[in-house]
Amino acid sequence: MEKRFEVTLQNNIKTSVWFTTDNEEMKGKILSLKTQYVIVTDENSLPYSPDKDRTVVLKSGEENKNWEGIEKILSFALGHSMARDGVFVAIGGGVVCDMTALAASLFMRGARLILCPTTLLSMVDASLGGKAAIDFMNTKNTVGAFYPAEDVILSFPVLSTLPEKEFMCGMGEVVKHAFLSEDDSLYKFLFANKDKILSRDKDALMTMVDLSLRVKKSYIERDPMEKKGIRSALNLGHTFGHALESITDYSISHGEAVVWGMKKALTSGLWQGITPPEFYLWCIDLISQFPFLDEYKVQKKDYERFIEATKKDKKKSGGTTKFVFLKGLGEPVLSPLSDDQIAAMIV
Repeated sequence: MEKRFEVTLQNNIKTSVWFTTDNEEMKGKILSLKTQYVIVTDENSLPYSPDKDRTVVLKSGEENKNWEGIEKILSFALGHSMARDGVFVAIGGGVVCDMTALAASLFMRGARLILCPTTLLSMVDASLGGKAAIDFMNTKNTVGAFYPAEDVILSFPVLSTLPEKEFMCGMGEVVKHAFLSEDDSLYKFLFANKDKILSRDKDALMTMVDLSLRVKKSYIERDPMEKKGIRSALNLGHTFGHALESITDYSISHGEAVVWGMKKALTSGLWQGITPPEFYLWCIDLISQFPFLDEYKVQKKDYERFIEATKKDKKKSGGTTKFVFLKGLGEPVLSPLSDDQIAAMIV
């Protein structure tokens, strides 16, 4: 198991990111913990748990990212006499990682946390940065906290088992990081290694995830608690995307919605004169290289619901929701949109 890098967050808290090509190494690290632990997973990732007796199994899917799941985790921990110095270990996708982190933050005012993401999306998104949340009142990630893991363990063999739709879900976030990077190394890597990535070549995936996470690292280290507007750039495509997820009752995957949302943000930026035409085409060219399912049209009857959903975005400030636009590579701009401008984008 190789320690790739550390991320420094608020109060000098550090998260170590580990890469391995052996699921047994991941299991061995969990079993070697010298304190009590509780493993949290779902039906899909249960086979990766090394200790079924200390494993609580959640229902999979975004629709189960709620208080009921948090209560199940906490009840299980108490039932197994876990103390405050115990460790919550998440093995699963973004829903499992987010919910486990929130439960750990609440348990006896804060227990230890390790994340073992098992999807590409959770590797490049939910695993890093300390965000813990559940959905509430049909609004994504409304209730949560900042609570970083002490270790993030990425075991790459799990990616070979992902359904194509789930894999492409994660690729949406990778492409987003390529646009937010301060250099074009990730963009060029994706172009040059498209076939290897789509065939799940282990070495290509490890390099891709490393490059992607380092982009996210640069944003969260400069703005750990999302108070300076820097980290908000990681919301590129998400305000449009989350609203689409909401009005479709999450029948559209997060990654697909984010890619759809990025295209809307790029188009809107172009119309407003924020995004230069050549950069717009440069971004669209990369998106078109991958088989994203991103052609959705919001029905006219749903316009009002969509607009209202954008107003519930958790990143709004002073009552105003700011969308993320790009004026160049690694040059995000946060700006509001009027209801009419939003409606024009989702036709």
